[in-house]
Amino acid sequence: ELLRIAAPSVVTMTSYTAMQFVDAKMVSMIGPEPVYVAAQGNGGMMTWVPIAMVMGLLGVINTYVSQNLGAGRPERGAAYAWNALWIAAVAGVAMQAYALVLPWLFARMNHTPEVQALETTYATILVRGAILTLATRAIAHYFYGMHRPAVVMLAALVGNVANFLMNVLLVFGSHGPPHGFPLAGVFASVAGALGIAPMGIAGSAIATVWGTAVELSIPLSVFLSARWDRVYRTRRAWRLSAAHVRDIVRIGWPGALMFGSEMICWGYFTVRLAGGFGPAHNTATWIALRYMHMSFMPALGISFAMTAIVGRCMGMGRPDLAARRAWTGIGLTMVYMGTCALVWVVFRRPLIAFFLDKGMPAAEYAEILRVGSAVMIVGAVFQVFDALGITMVGALRGAGDTVWPGVLTVILSWTCLIGGGKLAVYLAPGLGSIGPWIGAAVYIILLGLVLFYRFLKGGWKEIELLEQAEGADEGAAGEGAALGAGAVLDSRGD
Repeated sequence: ELLRIAAPSVVTMTSYTAMQFVDAKMVSMIGPEPVYVAAQGNGGMMTWVPIAMVMGLLGVINTYVSQNLGAGRPERGAAYAWNALWIAAVAGVAMQAYALVLPWLFARMNHTPEVQALETTYATILVRGAILTLATRAIAHYFYGMHRPAVVMLAALVGNVANFLMNVLLVFGSHGPPHGFPLAGVFASVAGALGIAPMGIAGSAIATVWGTAVELSIPLSVFLSARWDRVYRTRRAWRLSAAHVRDIVRIGWPGALMFGSEMICWGYFTVRLAGGFGPAHNTATWIALRYMHMSFMPALGISFAMTAIVGRCMGMGRPDLAARRAWTGIGLTMVYMGTCALVWVVFRRPLIAFFLDKGMPAAEYAEILRVGSAVMIVGAVFQVFDALGITMVGALRGAGDTVWPGVLTVILSWTCLIGGGKLAVYLAPGLGSIGPWIGAAVYIILLGLVLFYRFLKGGWKEIELLEQAEGADEGAAGEGAALGAGAVLDSRGD
């Protein structure tokens, strides 16, 4: 059961990682200067600070939808999906003001003028398309909760193909990608026929927005289809509902606080602490993070599956079954991330070198390779603990236990990630960016262990989330017909 739900989720999150990986590789091919990968990473991090806060809030859609599915009332989930889309729309519009202050924020990062200009351009374009990103995540959590992750997987794969094609056309334009790139001549010819000039890092950002739009169109089409509406009443729940919004905010605000705080801390960490020792350390940090995302994102897919599975079990009134599924998820995630850690240690130097242009100065090449290899070793140390924390967050969220993990994450991220990182810079400046990374390792290890302790205590088994939901009464009317159709559809597994 876990693999049936988790496998599509893992493929989805892996595809996102692959997209980020390819994007970083493409911008590294713009020129021999190492600034492009760092600028893209810094710009993306600053973009995700406000987006992550809203995404943390919307993650509980999975919880409400899965618990209602387990309770035999799947049609009630549609209203939560619609109100998540309303929240995404309002937040996306509000974020346009954030785009206006990005130049001011990057001007205070103490980066070189070239990096500052590139990262500001990249981040501004992504923020302009934030409404698409948030809407995509909102509807994805609905399908996770309905135990239909394959819909999200298909959308992500198609969206990533669109992103890849647009990346090649927009980044390199009519000049075409470098020699040796597959079908380089074809891409150059198509771009020339369309009159596309090379756009560099700005083209990468635009391609991401276009890919996200393509990705959103697929689950939205399924959600609004006549067949899905006939079974789950998805077209009839479109109105903004204060009760459903209150439900989302009531257990979602800790997630918003947790994700937002973590992104602020990680943003400061990568841009100012680890990235504050010069371009070589900044670039090495972002290259290492690309590989960490390859470990983290599939694990996050398992976490989403854990939320859906635990939520459904809790809706069925089976916390014992939810606990057994959570243990299975822990084992799966720890084996995967532990394997990643082993690969990083053994192949750390060639992994870092993959993103480096052989044409850059030899001293700079060697320094990035040295720092990046050391960061990979530190990252390997905390992988299994990260697996523990990621899985526990998903399982506890499925039960509706969000406040304690959210507050804990905020406390530990500011004390260990920021406080510990600053302390390392002050006490051991000779370590360079490795000092802050040691603080990051302490943060992730402590977070994983404490969340695991929370799970073992078992207080989450007593939460009665659906009985507290204000939006439940609004969705109760006329549920009989939908229940019958829903049972038929669920039994067929369509």
